[in-house]
Amino acid sequence: MGKQNSKLKPEALDDLRANTDFSDRELQEWYKGFLQDCPTGHLTVAEFKKIYGNFFPYGDASKFAEHVFRTFDANTDGSIDFREFIIALSVTSRGKLENKLKWAFSMYDLDGNGYISRAEMLEIVQAIYKMVGTVMKMPEDESTPEKRTDKIFRQMDKNADGKLSLVEFIEGAKSDPSIVRLLQCDPSSMAAEGSS
Repeated sequence: MGKQNSKLKPEALDDLRANTDFSDRELQEWYKGFLQDCPTGHLTVAEFKKIYGNFFPYGDASKFAEHVFRTFDANTDGSIDFREFIIALSVTSRGKLENKLKWAFSMYDLDGNGYISRAEMLEIVQAIYKMVGTVMKMPEDESTPEKRTDKIFRQMDKNADGKLSLVEFIEGAKSDPSIVRLLQCDPSSMAAEGSS
């Protein structure tokens, strides 16, 4: 097997330009880095968990990384190729709030039925708590994953049917910035909120 070309082909670049918010130069740089980290051109769940874990040295990020991996793996083939990686990265880093929320919704909706159940929300929140470890001091009403899940549902489940629709999820997040913080998995933004 020869060395993979570290430049994107023009047709691939056209596709990614149309589907991301990255410039041609940024796409080429990301591609080069992706191939350095993943010479096969595909990222496995084990590799993804290892990389993700480096960002959360004080907790166990493996379960949360599995959920992020599942959401990145758009074609559900068990690996992430560069196209899947860069499109998801574009949404999560540069996308509009609504697109970020749709992406987050798809991560929380574990069974893909179009709703987030309390059990699904709890599973993700538990994974977040394991990932951030003891680094963060949580307010009393968020001191456990169960309390945090209850708080999110109290604020978002407008029709009180025990599940969140995409509309409830997006409207709830847009109407209350604290909900976005509750949903976020970025410990730096959560820590900044917690210290204020």
